[in-house]
Amino acid sequence: MVPSSPEPLPAALTSHGRTLVMGVVNVTPDSFSDGGEWFEPGAAVQHGRDLIADGADVLDVGGESTRPGAARVSVEDELARVVPVVRALAAEGAVVSVDTTRAVVAEQAVAAGALVVNDVSGGLADERMAEVVARTGVVYVVMHWRGHADVMDDLEQYDDVVLDVRRELAARVEALLAAGVRREQLVVDPGLGFSKAGAANWPLLAALDELHALGLPVLVGASRKRFLGHLLAGPDGEPVPPLERDAATAAVSALAAAAGAWCVRVHEVRGTADAVRVAQAWVGARRSLDTSRHAPPPAPAGPPGPPARAQAAPETAQTAAPQAARRRTTRDGDSA
Repeated sequence: MVPSSPEPLPAALTSHGRTLVMGVVNVTPDSFSDGGEWFEPGAAVQHGRDLIADGADVLDVGGESTRPGAARVSVEDELARVVPVVRALAAEGAVVSVDTTRAVVAEQAVAAGALVVNDVSGGLADERMAEVVARTGVVYVVMHWRGHADVMDDLEQYDDVVLDVRRELAARVEALLAAGVRREQLVVDPGLGFSKAGAANWPLLAALDELHALGLPVLVGASRKRFLGHLLAGPDGEPVPPLERDAATAAVSALAAAAGAWCVRVHEVRGTADAVRVAQAWVGARRSLDTSRHAPPPAPAGPPGPPARAQAAPETAQTAAPQAARRRTTRDGDSA
């Protein structure tokens, strides 16, 4: 499956014919994955450059941790963290996404050069978000969400996680369209790890085709999340730490790319950049095989014609006399 792309993206990002890689730039002191290593603006900008060198197509800049249990930061702090980094990276030509649930942060980040708003709340956390997205025309990632980080683990009740997530995402899409957002701006995200602490994440990954049925590009953000840590737990049952989950993340990236994901969001880019290219080659080869093996057979040749008639040898002076003699003998009854 060739990933579909939201239309507001620059042409350079809609012509790869493969899943895009979004590199994470956390400008926070308390990220679950990197512990504030890029908290200073200069360090965050350099990290963004490094991610592009490793193969990132998009940089996702965020100033508020959404790890389970995290407390919210003030609007002022989030703006001070995010906007300078977005402006610096966009000025260098990077395609920048802003990871925020706040309309004012999204608005200022877009003014600073962001082309994508990645909202883990899908517009539920700030009623002004839809208006900002509709007015600016940016790409908008609508994630499945049930509550902020401090309460989300209490909201993991599903009858059928795939059907429930799809239904709730469809409702958010319809609400955004009704608010004036254009369909071609939208991307959906199943929200791995958000109100889904463990096993509920695997059915969502296995059923990405059901999210594709919404008719929108799909973003997958599995990078370093808890369910991978639990999967890789040692004999003592302890989940492996976030920095030891990158190989598993790349494996998920390859599978998501093969399933047609538009983009995968990751912390460690190089492994995933390789993985999506492997998936592209794999899917392309499979498509070529299917095409060649199901091509209509060549048209059969027409029925054979009658055998060519032998042409009599031309009569010559040497043959004419004996033939005439035979004809006379036959008429007289002396020979047959």
